Amino acid sequence: MAGFLTSRLFFVSLALVIIAATLPLYVSGYVLGLLTVAFYFGVFAMAWDLLFGFAGEVNFGPTFLIGVGAYTAGILNAQFGWSVYLCIVLGALASVIAGLVLALPALRVRGPYFGLTTLVAVLMLQNFVVVFADLTGGEIGLTIPDVITINAGANYWIALGFMTISAAILYGLSQSPVGLVLQASGQDPVQAGALGFNIVKHKLAAFIVSAFFSGLSGALLVFYFGTASVGTVVDVAVGVNVIVSAVLGGRRTVLGAALGAIFLIVAGEFLRPTGELATFIVSAVALLVVLFFPGGFLGAALSREARS
Repeated sequence: MAGFLTSRLFFVSLALVIIAATLPLYVSGYVLGLLTVAFYFGVFAMAWDLLFGFAGEVNFGPTFLIGVGAYTAGILNAQFGWSVYLCIVLGALASVIAGLVLALPALRVRGPYFGLTTLVAVLMLQNFVVVFADLTGGEIGLTIPDVITINAGANYWIALGFMTISAAILYGLSQSPVGLVLQASGQDPVQAGALGFNIVKHKLAAFIVSAFFSGLSGALLVFYFGTASVGTVVDVAVGVNVIVSAVLGGRRTVLGAALGAIFLIVAGEFLRPTGELATFIVSAVALLVVLFFPGGFLGAALSREARS
């Protein structure tokens, strides 16, 4: 981390955050709202990258953790009238518990079976939302009576601050001894285990951290939207966007995942007038990045900097 604090990446990141913090002073509420959502998705993507990029576990169901946190927070507020901040904390805690329950059996399997387990968990959560519609709002969605604030600038600063703090924590963790063990276990679990590292324990820790940030971000997002629905926090398509964001930004970079999420959300919105063509264009860009820049946006930039 000491090296990072003196690197070009740190100063570029700091400059971008400072510039981003000034945007509410001169841009419209529409742009602020778009970026607010993008920042929360940035946290989703960074949390996913910690588990896949470093631990090497293919998680096809990031929206399971996101959805548990979001719906727990929304239901507690809608049904019991608990304060927004208490509901957000409990939503993150519920996501951690759900992640722990899912990870304990899932980490015992290898390869695609782990990914299939997480995908099934998403489908089960979707069915739960539909079956228990009286509690969750079903396919229509759950209306949440309270929001953090109705001020667009305040919502933007909260999302930016949350993404910045999350990025610092997750990046710091990825560069710590724990992160190095995760990288080793992701690349060669047999050899890492032979060196005496407890692979399952480290991957479980990564899953819990990922669950915490996913659930916390999901809870914050629904209190920004004022509603929770399958299409916004649980749907498989939302999970695909999270995964594509991390791949676009750069696997195993953490910070690149946030960059990919912002690009994906902003590009998708500005291409909305093209209708169904927007999905095709964004997908084509993602495919080209995967084929020609496997390291993603940030990965390619860091490689170019290292060569120079």
